[in-house]
Amino acid sequence: MNKAITDGIVFMPPAFAGGLDVWSKEDGTPGSATYDGDPNAALVPSDADFAGCLELIKTTGTQKLRYMGETPVLPGCYLRVTARVKAVAGNLPAVRIAAWAGGAGSAHVTGLDEVGPSVSLTSYGEVVEVSAIIGTTARTGVNMPWTPEVLYAHVGLDLTGPNGGTIRIDDLIVEDITSAFLRDLMDWVDVRDYGAMGDGVTDDAAAFNAADDAANGRSVLVPEGTYYLGSTITIDNPIRFVGTVTMPDNKRLSLKKNFDLPTYISAFGDELVAFKKAVQSLFNFNDHDSLDMGGRKVDLTEPIDIHAAIDNQDAFLIRRVIRNGQFQASTSTAWDDTVVTSQATYSTSDNKTLTGVANVANIEVGSLVTGAGVGREVYVKAKNVGAQTVTLNKSLYGAAGTQNFTFTRFKYMLDFSGMVNMDKFVFSDIEFQCSSKASAIMLPQDGLNFAIRDCYITSPKDRGITSIGGACQGMQIDRCQFLSKEGSQDVQDRTTIAVNINANDAKIRDCRAVRFLHFLVLGGSNYIIQSNHWFQGDSVNQGLRSAGIVFTSVHVSSTVNSNYVDNSFIEWTNEHDATPDYTSGYSFGALSVQNNIFFCTNAAPWFSFFVIKPFGADHFIHGLTCTDNVFKTVNGAIDRVENVDESYAGFDYGRFRNIQFHSNTFNGVNQMTVSPVMLQFDQNTAASTWTLNFGDYMPFGGRVRNVMSVVAENSIDLSGGGKLWSMPYVRVERGATQQEVDLEWESACTGRVHVTGRVDNPN
Repeated sequence: MNKAITDGIVFMPPAFAGGLDVWSKEDGTPGSATYDGDPNAALVPSDADFAGCLELIKTTGTQKLRYMGETPVLPGCYLRVTARVKAVAGNLPAVRIAAWAGGAGSAHVTGLDEVGPSVSLTSYGEVVEVSAIIGTTARTGVNMPWTPEVLYAHVGLDLTGPNGGTIRIDDLIVEDITSAFLRDLMDWVDVRDYGAMGDGVTDDAAAFNAADDAANGRSVLVPEGTYYLGSTITIDNPIRFVGTVTMPDNKRLSLKKNFDLPTYISAFGDELVAFKKAVQSLFNFNDHDSLDMGGRKVDLTEPIDIHAAIDNQDAFLIRRVIRNGQFQASTSTAWDDTVVTSQATYSTSDNKTLTGVANVANIEVGSLVTGAGVGREVYVKAKNVGAQTVTLNKSLYGAAGTQNFTFTRFKYMLDFSGMVNMDKFVFSDIEFQCSSKASAIMLPQDGLNFAIRDCYITSPKDRGITSIGGACQGMQIDRCQFLSKEGSQDVQDRTTIAVNINANDAKIRDCRAVRFLHFLVLGGSNYIIQSNHWFQGDSVNQGLRSAGIVFTSVHVSSTVNSNYVDNSFIEWTNEHDATPDYTSGYSFGALSVQNNIFFCTNAAPWFSFFVIKPFGADHFIHGLTCTDNVFKTVNGAIDRVENVDESYAGFDYGRFRNIQFHSNTFNGVNQMTVSPVMLQFDQNTAASTWTLNFGDYMPFGGRVRNVMSVVAENSIDLSGGGKLWSMPYVRVERGATQQEVDLEWESACTGRVHVTGRVDNPN
């Protein structure tokens, strides 16, 4: 680059032959004395070496010669000032290039080097060349490193040493030698050309801003060095980092044209710091909705507190995405669980609050709560130290009174728990390599539409995805893999859980989960669980199997469709109900289980694929569809596919209604479960009352509450001969178990009938 050529800028001062009225004896500033008419200065029109030149007699200690015109000094432009001189008589002085630095308003910019290297003259008639380079950065080879405040120079030279000598000076040459400092054709601007020092101490923020302003579509280069940026910086142009930057935690670096993690890693030289700074910019800059990790892996030795990284807000409601990268947990004590045991009181009248909590200050938000009467996946959503209260994400089914609770805080690679509210956040194509050291993701306290898609959560220490509040509302988990660290352990020894959800409307689709204690613990309603495969078996013959999905509310209004339920079962409870006994409203209902594959190997006979576990009395089923599923076991048959776990309470079977349990396929199952079910009954001895037993077929051991049809096959024969043409009436819910139906005939008779009975009332 040469500004004289490309921009027509004039750097060269005029020849001495043009007149000495523009050549100052002083600094070259307006009004300073000139050599015009000076008896010690003369123009020599013809010299053997110089042609025309200026002859001076040295009369002062430092005799100055300055051009009074303003030679432009531009950021990124390097000027070499050259003078050729020779001594012709008298004492021999020394010569150096010199210049006066001028700023805005013709003010002198002080504190700068304004002279070049000095050269002593040692003989007469010998031509000596002296030169110096002026630039706006302290590069190697720059003799006068000036700051961007300098706008122009009065260039010239100084004569130093003894007086009395006569010196001839050829016309000064000022040339743009920027090309000498370029690595290649210049499509970038260098922050050092705008005053950046790169010493790790000087605040280079202004230089970065100036370089960015000057780039105008070109790249900004940050060369070797450490650049301290003391304020928030936004770079509008492409940027390339050879050196690194440091910033205070509360200052942001926004890279509009290079908003990706590899660039931030180049900028900060540390993956963890780079990710935090990139996240900080993601949530504080509207020009980007996503952070591309560029396929990079970030090694974590501690949890990343997303709220602390963002720094200046605890709520964010605009879509943001982090995609295309990997996090890996490295060995560190920062992943160790924090465990606190405290006494507290629970009342069903305030069913999500613990009061009188001892040592509440030491209990961390996001801690798992365990104790008597506490269901699965109950977490601390918030706490109030002054009031000694803890707010829970779910109610406790049997903890009324005062007891000791244990609060265990797992440590998550990405921890959003400090965010009070966050909507529409997305993880896409991310692998969380938890390495059995850390859990993966803790959600914010509240929010909508948190989405995780095409991600891997591998070997979490305790949990994969944890919700401590309502940020799981409308959550979407699609095409993700959850791989447990406990694959080699027997089912009863496992503790890890892939996902818990408290709120409603989540969609979990096309995922795969391997050998967790539970895949999903779902505490809300209106879920779509579709096309997933979860596997939770082990090698123990007739060993325990755990629930893949756990529903913890009664009226779930959900569909479980087209999944592969592998060596596990669906469990349905009301363990998050503070008053679990049924009194009014909805009981267990509004669940559709359709078109799934249920498969198990080496199962114990008592194993079931679908278990309902009421935690309180008087509950019933009112709305269940279980159709078009395939139930299959190998290496051992099971008794039934469904069961009621009466550890806490049984069902009120007299209130079953709206149950569809049919069109399923049974393989390796001793007793099919069907309702409505059509059974054939043969009465071989004449009787007016035929007792028909439906008990083995009724879902969940329920009663025969209705008969839909009675159809005779062939004739109904009277005991004395002849045929009976009248129809019987039916009595349902007969026998000790109320699983029998009586057909009451007009007369004693024999024959065969097909009777369709059902376990419920249809409405």
